[in-house]
Amino acid sequence: MKLFPAIVLVSLLSGVSAGLLAYQGRTPEQEEDDVVPLPPGADQKAEWAFGRFHFPSQFVGSFRGFQLWAADYPKADRQFEQGVRRLTRLRTRPLEQVVDADSDELFNWPWIYMEHGGGWSLNETQAARLRDYLLKGGFLVSDDTHGDYEWAALVHGFEMMFPGRPIEDLKNQDEVFHTMYDLDEKFQIHGTRFLWGGREYSPDMAVPKWRAIRDDKGRIMIVIWHNSDVGDAWEWADSPRYPERETSLAYRLGINAILYDMTH
Repeated sequence: MKLFPAIVLVSLLSGVSAGLLAYQGRTPEQEEDDVVPLPPGADQKAEWAFGRFHFPSQFVGSFRGFQLWAADYPKADRQFEQGVRRLTRLRTRPLEQVVDADSDELFNWPWIYMEHGGGWSLNETQAARLRDYLLKGGFLVSDDTHGDYEWAALVHGFEMMFPGRPIEDLKNQDEVFHTMYDLDEKFQIHGTRFLWGGREYSPDMAVPKWRAIRDDKGRIMIVIWHNSDVGDAWEWADSPRYPERETSLAYRLGINAILYDMTH
């Protein structure tokens, strides 16, 4: 990793930490409600915007009407966007964009992020649209799936899009780990439900997996962060409860994925 980006990342996280004393004594629920405010003109066009994939699911939680596609939304999206603006030269839109699986609006956003894909339930039309999007140069980041059960459900959706196309385990030398930051050391990024929510990792959740699906030319179309919760690290970057080391890796992973997408 180049020295300048390293210094800026430390500065970013130090800046976030400077406000942490105000959060001492607050419950996780109160911190979660602190949505990042938007500056004027946040919806203006820019070089890059955070596309959040809105997919159908058979699961709808009872807590605040929670839906899987909206995990950590919009706080994670906006705090990550802040990092992209500070750590890169990309002209980044502060406002996230929700992109629906049923809309051709999908083709207007070259980078989309998905949480809890282990709970999606795509129909054939949605799968075909997503396949066309990816083959035309689109890019999907799949985050926050854990264990064999969720993996099988996630793969079922990929098989609908790309029957028989291999899912590979990425190697340390793969370019997506070296576009801006050299990520030779990668480790599990914990979800808060495992850190302080009382949930324990089962053996099939314990090892983080960094995977991908490529097109026929070798370009990565889909990046998969399995057995990690990168979105939680973005969302809780302003919390003294969340490990800084994991937040730092989460920002680096996301930025590398963006720059890989924009240069391939």
